[in-house]
Amino acid sequence: MTRINTNVSSLVAQNRLQSSNNDLQQSLTRLSTGLRINTGSDDPAGLLASEALRGEITGLTKSISNTQRASQIISTADSALGQVSNLLNDVRGLVVEAANSGALSNEEIAANQLQIDSSLEAINRIAQTTTFQGRKLLDGSQDFVSTASGVGSISDISIDQANLGKTGQIDVEVVISSAAEQAEVTASDSGFTTAAQASTTAANTFGTASQDIGGETIEIIGQGLKDIVIVDDKFASNTGEAAFDAETGTLTITGNFTGDVLNTGPPAEVDADVDAQDVQTAIAALDGFTASGASAAGTPAAATAATVTADQTGLTVTATAEGAEYNNVTVQFASGAATAADYDSEQKILTVTLEEGAEISAADLETLINGATVDGETPAEAAFEASALADSEFNGSTAIESASTGNTGGEVLNADLVFQLSGSGGAETFNFGAGTSKDHIAAAVNLVSDSTGVTADATAALAFSSSDYGSAALVDIDVISEGAGGTFKGSLDNTRATGADIVATVNGVEANGSGNGLSINTSSLDLNLTVDDGSSTNFSFSITGGGATFQLGPDVTSTQQASLGIGSVSTGQLGGASGRLYELGSGQSKSLTNDVEGAAKVIDEVIGKVVGLRGRLGSFQSTTLESNLVSLNETKANLQEAESSIRDADFAQESANLTRAQILVQSGTNVLSLANQNPRNVLSLLG
Repeated sequence: MTRINTNVSSLVAQNRLQSSNNDLQQSLTRLSTGLRINTGSDDPAGLLASEALRGEITGLTKSISNTQRASQIISTADSALGQVSNLLNDVRGLVVEAANSGALSNEEIAANQLQIDSSLEAINRIAQTTTFQGRKLLDGSQDFVSTASGVGSISDISIDQANLGKTGQIDVEVVISSAAEQAEVTASDSGFTTAAQASTTAANTFGTASQDIGGETIEIIGQGLKDIVIVDDKFASNTGEAAFDAETGTLTITGNFTGDVLNTGPPAEVDADVDAQDVQTAIAALDGFTASGASAAGTPAAATAATVTADQTGLTVTATAEGAEYNNVTVQFASGAATAADYDSEQKILTVTLEEGAEISAADLETLINGATVDGETPAEAAFEASALADSEFNGSTAIESASTGNTGGEVLNADLVFQLSGSGGAETFNFGAGTSKDHIAAAVNLVSDSTGVTADATAALAFSSSDYGSAALVDIDVISEGAGGTFKGSLDNTRATGADIVATVNGVEANGSGNGLSINTSSLDLNLTVDDGSSTNFSFSITGGGATFQLGPDVTSTQQASLGIGSVSTGQLGGASGRLYELGSGQSKSLTNDVEGAAKVIDEVIGKVVGLRGRLGSFQSTTLESNLVSLNETKANLQEAESSIRDADFAQESANLTRAQILVQSGTNVLSLANQNPRNVLSLLG
């Protein structure tokens, strides 16, 4: 090289040294920061991708934090609800103990009531003081607000979750296509003896009588001075009327006629003196009116041929001791070898036996009834008393007979019957004798309906219905034995029946039906509601706000939020169809001294509500929060890996780059030194 103004070699060496210095500086920066991209110039496209990933990672990080906090809130509420559950179980134990009133003194029951009052106060305190960072959780402020209270056919509603979206409102439309049904088994009238069309006729045709069953009126027409009427006045009777027209000889009896009628059977000879105008009486019978003279089974009694020397316008038999065992007692007359009176407590029949050919005075008849025994143990005068036996004078001889026997208010069994009745609550076995009316069967079934879950109605055909609605409701009748000629089993339309669940749609989506309740769980609505028993009325309402909203995703949109309703657990709000919890307090309608059975129903329903709320919160925490937390963590890890592959430095590669850059800088420096010395060689040309 002979030119010295421009040292091309030096320039080239300088450029190479500068590049090596840049590489060395970049390697040092990457190794010191751990990042491959430190400035936009390092990798513009990579920078855009990494920054987008970093934004998502930041959102996920906060979402994880939100989910963890939401879980902590639910845990706080669940812990408080656990204490409420413990208190409710204590209250239930006190209620059950107080029901043992035969063994507990009034002071002990009062002490139990004080403990219940204390527990109710504690529950109210928990409802008001359970907070998380100053926000109350169990006072109802976290529940949804809706217009469902204005819908008359809704008996209960629980809005678990609702996504109100931008509008802040969800309109709910419920269309019921099929109402819930009870299980029902019906025994037709063919299973019973048809109601007697009774007529009372004098053997010598001097008198007739007729009964209009449908019109609920008995009319007895006497055409001579001869008719005698013996009636039964039962304890705790309904109102009935009887009137006798002396001029026309007509006795009209009006009542509800739902009791047994026991007619006079074959002719009964009466030899006495009487004035027809004396025949007048008033009847009040528990189930209607009862004539005497036949067995409860609906068959004629033995012929009565006793001679009565004195009688009265009316025989009244009054129960003098209270109790259901003395209701619906029937008086019947029969003839026999000796004069006596006896009471069958199972069939509730007071039988007066008149000795054939004997002369019986009014006083004797009264003595017979008062001296009757109950199952051979207790004198009947403790339960029965004959009164108003007034002597009258008769003229002539009269024979009274009944053409038929039966029941004026419906049918009676024509044979003995034993059957087991099963329902969703349990099973009971019933044993009825021939002649038992449908009303009595229904009453016996209803008496234990709380243990079987089955009720009975004898208004028309005898119908056995489940207390509950839905496919779980059950009525099962197993006829164990039936007497000869019995037709009850054959009259059943079915021996086993189940109910049907409600069928409905909510906003066009088919709901899950269970009895009268329906539920739906979609991405926007988790709802449970119960309609009135058997209701088929469509309705609509709106959810207008409320609920606790949790941000569970990185994007602030309604799809990445969850709104949960937490109702109040105060004693004024906890409860349902059976009543409210506060009613168990002292002086309230369901306190231990006022209604212990009602208290038991309320506390059982309240425990179910609280347990259901705990289960719902636990489900939300487990399936929504915890699963969301796992998903967020996994997503965050994947995004961080992707972001790291773009942005982070590869130390192995950068270490190699550093070594290379160091060597290049050193060599470049030496080369530049040599290049700068090259122009000196020109001086030798001058020498």
